[in-house]
Parts: sequence; structure tokens; C-alpha cells
Amino acid sequence: MPWQLGACTWIFGDAPLEEIARGLSRLGYAGVELLGDPEKYRPQEARRILEDCGLVPFSLTPLDVDLAHPDPQVRGKALDYYLKLLDYAAELGAGVVACHGRVGRVRPVASQAEEEKLFSEGLAHLAKRAEGLGLVLALEVLNRYESHLANTAVQALALVEEVGSPALGVLLDAYHMNIEEADLPEVIRRVGCRLFLFHVADSNRRAPGRGHIPFDRVFSALDEVGYSGPPRPLRG
Repeated sequence: MPWQLGACTWIFGDAPLEEIARGLSRLGYAGVELLGDPEKYRPQEARRILEDCGLVPFSLTPLDVDLAHPDPQVRGKALDYYLKLLDYAAELGAGVVACHGRVGRVRPVASQAEEEKLFSEGLAHLAKRAEGLGLVLALEVLNRYESHLANTAVQALALVEEVGSPALGVLLDAYHMNIEEADLPEVIRRVGCRLFLFHVADSNRRAPGRGHIPFDRVFSALDEVGYSGPPRPLRG
């Protein structure tokens, strides 16, 4: 099936959004995953730039906050940030907000079980808000060297099932999968319809073909589960 291909704006460093959008448009991309920094991009301005270049705002990459921290102030700031990011996504016209454990924190401050519970509670709160906005939340699976939460698709699916919201699904990244998963195509099949977003990067985090991930099999599995790109917002 035809895929909607996009690129993450943050891979271009500090280049202006208009410059990034024009370049991606010339290359035939359909959309972007925008860095979720409300101070960097005002939603209406970003939406205008993307529309002028024929691009769609697919999703938002979150800043590095900590939804699972045992300190309620730290956790509260993270929750507030994500709630504002969901509102931002609605104004921008993006259908997906990505979410993950804090990058770089690879062990619990309290206990693993306690922080998984706190993370689940935070995800449930955000998923409810996403439902109300007609958006979805994509839980990104990060490798063990970047986070201590949801390192595998099985762990992410367990959290998704625990929350039980249709607005919560999974974001798989081939680079992280290469580290944690034994069979990448089988993992994609297991996630199935809960796959809301897929990041393409080879085993060395370079473009496909620059490493050793079997992308022919990965792409076939994506086709099998009916993945064609991130879902669009249900409103506006």
C-alpha cells in the first residue's frame, strides 16, 4: 500500500523550519514529525509553513521530561508539559504525540515496579485527554541504554493494554528494535493495529541500507499489518 513518508525536523539541527520544509517538499516527502517545543515553533505559524510546502504535520517528538519520576513535582511538570503538547498538537493539526521514558535515565530512582506504575498512571491521564481531542498518543519503545521503561514491544503492549485506551498505541523505531528484539518483522506483526508510528533508521542510526537491518522483511511486515503512516486527527 502507498506509504506516507516523513522526516523528523530535529535531525536538521537549528535550521529554520521553512528551510527544512522546502527541502523535504522538493524530495517528495508527505509530512514531518515536529520537535514538540512550543517555544521554538508557534503552532499556527508552523502549520502555515508546512501547508505552504504541501506537507502535513504527522506527529510531535516530546522534549525530555520524566513521567515516571517518584518526585511528584518532577512528575507533575512532565504531565503538564504533555497536556500542553496535546493541545499544541490539536492546534497544529498533528494527529500523533509521541511519548517515552526520560532519555538517559536507565535505572529507577525508586523501584522498577513503582515507576512502571507511575508511568502507566501518567499515560492513562494523557490518553484520556488525547481521546477528548481526537488525537492519539504513541508510546515509543527505547533501548535499554536510553531508558529503563518499555524497552521492548512486549513491554510497551503490556502498558497499552493496562491503560486500555484506544488513544494509546506504540511507536516502533528500527534502530531501537535492532538492539532489543530478536525478530523485527515478527514484532511488527505482534503490535499489529496498535502501531501508530514507525521510525526508520538502520542499525547504526543511519539511512536504510547503511547498516544491517533486513528492511525488505521489515517493510513487508508493515504492509502485512496495514501500516501506511501515522493516523490523522479525528477533528479539524
